[in-house]
Amino acid sequence: MLYHLLYGLADWITPLRVFRFITMRTILAVLTAMLIAFLLGPWFIRKMQQLQIGQYIQEDGPASHRNKAGTPTMGGVLILVAVSVACLLWGDLTNAFLWLVLLTTLLFGAIGLADDWRKVVMKRNLGLTVKQKIAAQIVIAGAMGAFLVWLSGLAPGASADFWDVVLGRATVFQSPYYNTQLYVPFFKLVRPELGWFYVPFVILVVAGTSNAVNLTDGLDGLAIGPVIIAAGTYMIFAYLTGNAKAAGYLQIAYMPATGEVTVFCGALVGAGIGFLWFNSHPAQVFMGDTGSLALGAALGAVAVVTKHEILLVLVGGLFVIEALSVIFQVGYFKATNGKRIFLMAPLHHHFEHKGWAESKVTVRFWIIAVVLSLLALSTLKLR
Repeated sequence: MLYHLLYGLADWITPLRVFRFITMRTILAVLTAMLIAFLLGPWFIRKMQQLQIGQYIQEDGPASHRNKAGTPTMGGVLILVAVSVACLLWGDLTNAFLWLVLLTTLLFGAIGLADDWRKVVMKRNLGLTVKQKIAAQIVIAGAMGAFLVWLSGLAPGASADFWDVVLGRATVFQSPYYNTQLYVPFFKLVRPELGWFYVPFVILVVAGTSNAVNLTDGLDGLAIGPVIIAAGTYMIFAYLTGNAKAAGYLQIAYMPATGEVTVFCGALVGAGIGFLWFNSHPAQVFMGDTGSLALGAALGAVAVVTKHEILLVLVGGLFVIEALSVIFQVGYFKATNGKRIFLMAPLHHHFEHKGWAESKVTVRFWIIAVVLSLLALSTLKLR
């Protein structure tokens, strides 16, 4: 909103032209979201305490977590409010990609909110069933993927005929705004065209990342730290993807409209920092599924629209490791009739059982997240 107001005034007040630059608006989005989360945090925590909306601790979890029971949860609402307000203030509200990633994030947050509500308010400890959550995630991520396929084939300047796209006859979707090619790191000429198969691919990326972040959210500050790091990394990717000269020089996908997603990533970083102030050990508030599902979906959605989907495996490598630890643990347990690979899954609980302090596990996992993000950034020069 402020962006559109200041953009018009810049024609008469020259110094206001600085607000037309994505870099400036991204910085302001970071500061705005951080300030909102920081200022509303104490009020939100008191409100959750008054309403007795506290964290439920499962009996089969680590014994050291028993004292966390009753800690205010659903802090993801605070994050989502901060991100939304920052984007509405400093984003270009005519940009479809900004709305796409924001709405995807909010809808996944709604799934988490429903799950948290059933668990901590209605006192139904299991919350939503796995089938209910997965079904909702598939619908939302599938709708996002379908929109992108539609945009790639039907946007102004596209070569595919409407019915060719609808009936699946179009083999190559070309659009100045988006395409459904898969850009493979290290191989600049390898760009397989996915067409309508892009929809299930988007579902896999967005829903998969959402659930991976959800599994990682088990210690104070453990999930939000790597989310901030990953969002900061994709903030760079989004800016480069939307800049013709930078994209051309680095030989990465150039999507002119996706540069605006930089503002969203900035808002995500700012909201995460503001939330971490209260979520650091010992946590005063937890994000709940409202936050973890939404933040994971946000990272997945940004990775998709910036055409750096495969690099998400590296940028969000910590989340991948955590998710795989659960998959391997469950699979091995079933295959061997009760034997385990880890002392407990997800992986962070394994180290807790080995005697590591909670803060040590968290900080060391953050360090891993930083290293993985740096490796992902280094691939920009290895095309």
